[in-house]
Amino acid sequence: MNAFKGTGVALVTPFHDDQSIDFNGLKRLIDHVVSGGVDYLVVLGTTGESATLNSAERKQVLKACLEYNAGRVPMMLGIGGNNTHAVINEIKNTDFYGVAAILSVSPYYNKPSQEGIVAHYTAIADASPAPVVLYNIPGRTMSNMTAATTLKLSHHPNIVGMKEASGNLEQCMQIAAAMPKDFLLLSGDDLMTKALMAVGGSGVISVLANAFPEKFKTLTHGTREEALQTTFSLLNLNSLMYLEGNPVGVKNLLFHMGIIESDQVRLPMLKASPELSDQIKAAYQK
Repeated sequence: MNAFKGTGVALVTPFHDDQSIDFNGLKRLIDHVVSGGVDYLVVLGTTGESATLNSAERKQVLKACLEYNAGRVPMMLGIGGNNTHAVINEIKNTDFYGVAAILSVSPYYNKPSQEGIVAHYTAIADASPAPVVLYNIPGRTMSNMTAATTLKLSHHPNIVGMKEASGNLEQCMQIAAAMPKDFLLLSGDDLMTKALMAVGGSGVISVLANAFPEKFKTLTHGTREEALQTTFSLLNLNSLMYLEGNPVGVKNLLFHMGIIESDQVRLPMLKASPELSDQIKAAYQK
């Protein structure tokens, strides 16, 4: 799956101030990141606020992304949840034309056992017509997928990679040390990208690449020195992105950059407070 090496961008879903989807803004954003050199798009993930889009809206966003991308880069689609049968049903009711893989988050809230996580992903991978990328993000799911669990799943013929956002570099190294040669280990944390690639990772699925695709192209494809300098240049902004939840920060940044017309998000998220907005604007201008 060389298509998913380098930089994937976890696309935001732009909204108008009335919280309807801003399709013109979505087109501008896709043109911005593709021309900026990202390797692939990740549509309808957490950063795309898939949790607060209804089924019809998710279909509209996917259709629009396919149209605006026009085959320029591969696309990965977020389909996940904590109801295994519901996830499989969504897969069966999704048109996979133009979709090269799915990204599926580990079950949240239920806090399943490791064996339950294996069974969940095995059922999804068996049902999916597209390859599956696992997604471990304990800060959101409240359960960690261990290295042993990831490695067990890595041998399923339809599971091709892992987006690792545990922040645990030792766990990532345990995966890298024993994973199949063609398995993709992807960073789910922008600032961990170079560290993960140094121990065998293949790239990143990035939030900040919405704003700075060129920087992430350098980070994943540049020299060690270029990658380090790029990482250090993002330190201040990155910390602001998550103070009031994701994608609140990156939407506000894209608004200040003039790429989207509004930094509106949907409840229960609130758009950036005036204080955070001022901090993001100052950090960006600096």
